Amino acid sequence: ALYDPYRHDMVAVLGETTGCLALPNLRDKMKHHPEGYRILQERPRIRLSTLDMARLRGLPDGSLGREYVRFLEDNKVSPDTRMPPKFVDDEELAYVIQRYREVHDMMHTLLGMPTNMLGEVVVKWFEAVQTGLPMCVLGAAFGPIHLSARKLQVLATELVPWAIRSGRNASCILNVYYEQRWEQSVESLREEIGIFPPPAV
Repeated sequence: ALYDPYRHDMVAVLGETTGCLALPNLRDKMKHHPEGYRILQERPRIRLSTLDMARLRGLPDGSLGREYVRFLEDNKVSPDTRMPPKFVDDEELAYVIQRYREVHDMMHTLLGMPTNMLGEVVVKWFEAVQTGLPMCVLGAAFGPIHLSARKLQVLATELVPWAIRSGRNASCILNVYYEQRWEQSVESLREEIGIFPPPAV
């Protein structure tokens, strides 16, 4: 997982086997928040089978739904690649890590980051601060070894400080019922959650 962050299967295993402290903490944050509690009760899934892609494509530019579909299409990714948990015995905690995986692409959309190595490292820094999952911390720490000197400079001076500030400032990302926010603008959802506008780099 650390050597090749594109091995989603190994990243998934790393997340499950090291998340024994962070997952209960995330679940408790969800239980004590009205929207998070509803998500835990209803257990929505973000998959192609649950998404009305035609409707989302028809939403205005700048809306969460339109920009999420644009992200999926531009980066040739699918929400169906998120593996189901195998090593989390508690059913509720298994859903929490599944939900975290399925909103990962939403984080890319909200943070304005592509799926290249630089974008993944920035998202991992944000997620590390937000979730406390060791897999995110390790990804944030070891991901930069794959980057060029120029990208490392941009990462260290602009992107990582912004991702850390946003992660600290933002409310818990698992407490947002994204499926009921498709028409909301990305900009207003960022403001509501507490994510600062991405730096222009």
